[in-house]
Amino acid sequence: MLKINSEHIAQMEKYCRINLINSVAGYKSLNLLGTISPDGITNLSVVSSAFHLGSNPPLIGIVMRPEREHNDTLKNIKDTGHYTLNNVQSEWLQQAHQTSASYPSGVSEFDQCGFSKEYLPSFKAPFVRQSSIRIGLELRDVIGMELNGTTIVIGEVMHILTENEVIGDDGLVDHERAGTMAVTGLDAYYQPKFTERLAYAKPGITVSLKSEEVRLYP
Repeated sequence: MLKINSEHIAQMEKYCRINLINSVAGYKSLNLLGTISPDGITNLSVVSSAFHLGSNPPLIGIVMRPEREHNDTLKNIKDTGHYTLNNVQSEWLQQAHQTSASYPSGVSEFDQCGFSKEYLPSFKAPFVRQSSIRIGLELRDVIGMELNGTTIVIGEVMHILTENEVIGDDGLVDHERAGTMAVTGLDAYYQPKFTERLAYAKPGITVSLKSEEVRLYP
């Protein structure tokens, strides 16, 4: 059995340590984060840190790397208050990965990586037209983490754009049908497959399958 302790981790080569800690907790969501500057310059970056924070109000958080001099993404979110999360499908994976390249400030990854912009009235940030699930968020809080210099950005879900067959009548999003990809580490991508849904767990009750009779929105 392989046993790795904190001393081993501290002594690892930098990128080996990054890959280990980034992947050890399992699959993570994969999204394209779309923003726009007050001057109208769009920005797009791939992120793997989105997490559910609550449903009433509907909140999603993301963890962003320590601020850099040309961190257009975080600056745009603070300046405009709007941003989008867009899922990644396999046919657009390489272009999505390319958005992680360090383009100069003011250069749009939408244009450089071949993604099309889509807008809604009264919502500033661009959506990714090629994505099958697109989420528009309004900034609610920015929390600086003194522990490691990262930033937690919390947004309220204002818009969800997808196809009818992706969301069941109980609200569950079918990410397999949507073609949503996942990631571990910095560059290992996966296409998850549905296994099964289980009934609500109660003490002393045998776990059972949840009914598969889930209608779709008309």
